[in-house]
Amino acid sequence: MKKIAFILWAVLSTGVLFAQKYAYVDTDYILSNIPEYSDAQDILDEFAIKWQKEIEEKFAEIDQLYKAYQAEAVLLPEDMKKQRENEIIQKEKEAKDLQKQRFGREGDLFKKRQELVQPIQEKIYNAIETVAEINNYAMVFDKAGSLSLIFAKDKYDISDDILDEVGSVMQTVRREDRVRPAQTVTSSGQTQDNSQGVNKMINKLKDQ
Repeated sequence: MKKIAFILWAVLSTGVLFAQKYAYVDTDYILSNIPEYSDAQDILDEFAIKWQKEIEEKFAEIDQLYKAYQAEAVLLPEDMKKQRENEIIQKEKEAKDLQKQRFGREGDLFKKRQELVQPIQEKIYNAIETVAEINNYAMVFDKAGSLSLIFAKDKYDISDDILDEVGSVMQTVRREDRVRPAQTVTSSGQTQDNSQGVNKMINKLKDQ
């Protein structure tokens, strides 16, 4: 009897599960059709290039100091050699500290990204929440996120609805003019979004 009751509960639970409404979005597509996000990415790229050049100049200066020291070391007294060595070590420390300040996990570029991009992401999240509540979606997945969607019918993609909702609080590309972000194929055969250049730069520099 208990076994029958359990099977009945399982069947009913499965029925409720499949009765739920689900949808998905493509946040890469959504972001690529928000001009403010593109502007923010351009600004971030400018800061990243500027700060990277600043750091490269400091390391180039250190390299010159080291080469000059090597050329003159045999002629220098011990106290002068020690002084020059300490100067090079100090400048290298300052350069590495600046690199960490600019590109570290809580660095200037990270903070600038939070300042420019986070408000846009919050508006997108609020729009997803609004559309989900209106249409009674139990879950909304992100096709561009870490979750792998093996297959999903286009009719369940509500990305354009999200963009329409976001359009009530900020500018978005008109529905008829929207395009999917350009993608390239990597050596492993995976697609890669070309609009994420600054994120790759941030991640690369964080690991240094």
